[in-house]
Amino acid sequence: MGAPLQGLILQAGEGERRVRRPKAAGEPGLPDPFIIKVDRRNGESSDLVMGYEELGPGQEIPAHSHLIADEIIFVHKGSGRVTLGDREATVSAGGTVYIPRNVRIGLMNTGSEPLGIAFIFSKPGFEELMRENSVLEGEPVTPISPEERAAIQSRHSWHTVRAR
Repeated sequence: MGAPLQGLILQAGEGERRVRRPKAAGEPGLPDPFIIKVDRRNGESSDLVMGYEELGPGQEIPAHSHLIADEIIFVHKGSGRVTLGDREATVSAGGTVYIPRNVRIGLMNTGSEPLGIAFIFSKPGFEELMRENSVLEGEPVTPISPEERAAIQSRHSWHTVRAR
């Protein structure tokens, strides 16, 4: 039997800092780092996943659905437009979006400052997709080819699908 879990205390910029790899097809990626704060690797949580990221003005998280996990997005700072299922609404600092599994979610920063969001998942899975689409901060950031992106999406289709 291993040592009992002790939990984590992480400050604002602490955690597993990663940078998304750009899409080779010329689609813009999200250039700012994101942080995986809690998951199986960070804190040894077998159930929860939590992270933080900032979207610059005009940047967006494309519409997608999570098949096995509920998600909560807490807006830490800034403002944006969220699409949740068939609804659209403005969200701003202090706002919360609850996304049940199988419901389409998309988010765009419509403000003039970074949109800072904390994201929490009820089950693991999505963080591994995020890892495959990124590198640790400080490592070389190479584009993802269309073939590699398709393979990554196929490997993770059991929990996340892009909306059409």
